[in-house]
Amino acid sequence: MQALEVKRFLEGKLPETTVEVEGEGCNFQLNVISDELAALSPVKRQQQIYAHLNPWITDGSIHAVTMKFFSRAAWAERT
Repeated sequence: MQALEVKRFLEGKLPETTVEVEGEGCNFQLNVISDELAALSPVKRQQQIYAHLNPWITDGSIHAVTMKFFSRAAWAERT
């Protein structure tokens, strides 16, 4: 599995969201930029992502995922 594949998949499932993905194989680090997700509790944020990635996690295509969430303003200040 490639980072670009994960990025395209999540961005297709989560409107108004940008996902920066690092890693390859079965380990990925996600920077998720979304005002909507940033407003949720940390558990709810992760649930939104895992809900989409779960089939790949279940079949072993993805083994480990780390996530950081940013509002659009916080991401702009960071870069």
